[in-house]
Amino acid sequence: MQDKNELGQPVGAPLPDWSGASEPDRTSLLGSRCRLDALDVERHAEALHTAYGEDRDGGNWTYLPYGPFASAVEYGDLMAGIQRVTDAHFFAIVDLSSEMPVGVASFLRAAPAMGAIEVGHLSYSPALQRTPTSTEAMFLMMKRVFDDWGYRRYEWKCDSLNGPSIAAAQRLGFRYEGLFRNHVTMKGRNRDTAWFSITREEWPAIRVAMESWLDPGNFDEEGSQRKRLGDLMPETAGRPIVVNELEGG
Repeated sequence: MQDKNELGQPVGAPLPDWSGASEPDRTSLLGSRCRLDALDVERHAEALHTAYGEDRDGGNWTYLPYGPFASAVEYGDLMAGIQRVTDAHFFAIVDLSSEMPVGVASFLRAAPAMGAIEVGHLSYSPALQRTPTSTEAMFLMMKRVFDDWGYRRYEWKCDSLNGPSIAAAQRLGFRYEGLFRNHVTMKGRNRDTAWFSITREEWPAIRVAMESWLDPGNFDEEGSQRKRLGDLMPETAGRPIVVNELEGG
């Protein structure tokens, strides 16, 4: 049943208990496969540049606003600038089996009063790509957003031509909301941006699915998954938002 105001106009659902989410911070996140530490030039730059160097053709940088980098110094200079950005919180994804950083992720565009925050600047080295560790890193960030900080909405945005990013968002339970045409320019080219989100109402079922998938018992002796994450997700996870859902308030 759609709520209406005293004028008979449809309005959104009331939020009587909403008082805002917490400001994001750079406290480490710890899982069983990885740890996310606040990005630090002295600790992480050289090792990350080495890990990224396994991407021989530099294709992993195509849809990011920076890179590839000719040297660890050049990459370190970028990271030094990133550390001074106040509205983004960058983390190095550290593989616990080697204690080496193998990727980067960030919280950004936090709006605690509205309850919205975004994940972005995902740059995975080949050692992290398509591994349970990369899934766990995203799970740890989701837990921080919803369980610790109390956000209502977690956003994922990417170039509409970035097929792997779109597939990753949908696999992780983010739902496609639409396309922002001519949204930004990127490396001298137009970028149409695809928008995805998870809401706090969707999160509990997604959390159960991800915990089940990440459980060691879901992997055989060779490390192959027994069940796909998509098979464990709730029916609506990863599916596009349709108009009649939005009209429901």
